[in-house]
Amino acid sequence: MSVDFNITAESRSDMGKGASRRLRREDKVPAVIYGAGKDAVSVTLDHNSLFHHLEHEAFYSHILNIAVDGKAEKVVLKDLQRHPYKPTILHADFLRVDAKEKLRMNVPLHFTGEEVAPGVKIDGGLITHNVTEVEISCLPGDLPEYLEVDLSELQMDHSLHLSDIKLPEGVEIIALTHGADHDLPVAAIHKMRGSATEDEGEVVAPAAADEEGAAEE
Repeated sequence: MSVDFNITAESRSDMGKGASRRLRREDKVPAVIYGAGKDAVSVTLDHNSLFHHLEHEAFYSHILNIAVDGKAEKVVLKDLQRHPYKPTILHADFLRVDAKEKLRMNVPLHFTGEEVAPGVKIDGGLITHNVTEVEISCLPGDLPEYLEVDLSELQMDHSLHLSDIKLPEGVEIIALTHGADHDLPVAAIHKMRGSATEDEGEVVAPAAADEEGAAEE
């Protein structure tokens, strides 16, 4: 389901670490908007409103509506600085989007069909996720909120790679443009560690082993 994110911002002229600290004490977040051939603009955002938006996964890979002093622009979130241990946003960078220029964005992967994959349902294997997001390139109008990865046909000891992901029209994975060596595994199914296999032979319980030894004596 598509979600619209609307952000209200105010332009600011006071710069420097001291000014940023004052803003944070007022529950404001210093931020910058740049790109699309225009000058960068320093702004402030309401901390609680931004923090609430960040709880939505789609916010990180979505075209955002930001109004600076009442003037609306289309942007994407490009960088975010958080406090190392407090639930506080320190700074945010937003990139203006041009409908005719391609974006490079990281988007999350959503895995489906895990419970019916033959390697899991039939062979009792364990799925590992090697990658949880990928960098893509596309026009703003083609930007997906996530990429779906179908694991429903994945067999035991097999892997699914970047090239196996079905992409929406107009979207390409950056890694794949660098050649076959960059076609990394995204997910795999392997036997659970410590599980017995047919070629390992019968596992004999300690008590049974003691009884067999006594019989031989």
